[in-house]
Amino acid sequence: MARIAGVDLPKNERIEIGLTRIFGVGRPLSRKILEEVNVSPTVRVKDLSDEDAVKIRSVIERDYRVEGDLRRDISMNIKRLIDIGSYRGLRHRSGLPVRGQRTKTNARTRKGPRKAVVGKKKEA
Repeated sequence: MARIAGVDLPKNERIEIGLTRIFGVGRPLSRKILEEVNVSPTVRVKDLSDEDAVKIRSVIERDYRVEGDLRRDISMNIKRLIDIGSYRGLRHRSGLPVRGQRTKTNARTRKGPRKAVVGKKKEA
């Protein structure tokens, strides 16, 4: 099992897919990294040579922000928005959608499960 950027990649996946397990690396970036180090995207993680793993690891560490650094940057950006009191920061603070989505219906991912309304009865 290859360990890159602090993440154990699954043995039986193709390296192109396996790299997407790293936070901040998607399919396009994965292809770009493999192209840069001249590794075939169809190679399985278990068949990856040690030299190739070292090359991939060095490229990711040198050129890209992934895992902990990226998570920290994202949380700092959100904290900055909250601190300066921007509209987006207020939405983050109150747990509502930030990018203009409707909230009358939907928005359950941000708002959480429905809360029962107390004292509301159906009239007979």
